[in-house]
Amino acid sequence: MTDQATRGGGTRCGYVALVGAPNAGKSTLLNQLVGAKIAIVTPKVQTTRSRVTAIAIEGDSQIIFVDTPGIFKPSRRLEKAMVEAAWGGAADADRIVLIIDAAKGLTSDVKRIMDGLEKNGRRAHVILNKVDIIKRDKLLGLAQELSDRGIFDEIYMISALTGDGVAELRSALAQELPEGPWLYPEDQLAIAPMRQLAAEVTREKLFMRLNQELPYSLTVETESWEERKDGSVRIQQVVYVSRANHKPIVLGKGGQTIKKVGELARQELEEMLGCRVHLFLFIKVREKWLDDPERYREMGLDFPKDNS
Repeated sequence: MTDQATRGGGTRCGYVALVGAPNAGKSTLLNQLVGAKIAIVTPKVQTTRSRVTAIAIEGDSQIIFVDTPGIFKPSRRLEKAMVEAAWGGAADADRIVLIIDAAKGLTSDVKRIMDGLEKNGRRAHVILNKVDIIKRDKLLGLAQELSDRGIFDEIYMISALTGDGVAELRSALAQELPEGPWLYPEDQLAIAPMRQLAAEVTREKLFMRLNQELPYSLTVETESWEERKDGSVRIQQVVYVSRANHKPIVLGKGGQTIKKVGELARQELEEMLGCRVHLFLFIKVREKWLDDPERYREMGLDFPKDNS
């Protein structure tokens, strides 16, 4: 960290929560804001399960971004824990940014979030994402509707996928943070154990390879992490599925699906860690893992008391 940042002279630091409906583009935006892949991104909704915290430096400001799970009306225990984590991340933040998929507009989930912000007396910025695929008149009408709501300070129009408008957004947020010393080293990009990040990489590859509902009933945990004398890392992970008939689906014919997942995850982990990685994946059936508090702790979630 720079001497100036260590002293706290002229520096700013604070938390910015990214909230939105499922698949609004929060994780893609987070990766763009930080300039590195921190959060997993898939076309499937509800990919992010727990709060992902990443750090960006903009001038003399250290911005600590909190990417929250998508906020929607939960029906299952895991979904309830995800929504609670999202609102918890927003409650603790210095600034809140609501990301809206401009192509979908003000869906029931978006309106639910706006009602929640209003109920809690919180103001926010709005990001209209995917503006590169929306006609200008529709975009301006949506912006006016949001402005009329009276709880938003600024409306930004960006494309998280292409990066258009992201630099301007990061610069604006940096100036709004409270003055104070940086909380983390200058070269730190994320606040999460590498074991957890590694598990998320493998889970992303599973999401991309498996269809329909199966990805939502599995989780990945890093069971062991061994740094070897030759500089390589041996990682052993367990893929937990909730039903016995899910195991052969994850394995694939002749074990080809899990083999391909392991190859893709290993390649990405080697790029992240800058060293050779030996990755070993095992599949275990744990029928009630969705009701197991320990599994929730591994995901960084609080265990909801009931499913109501």
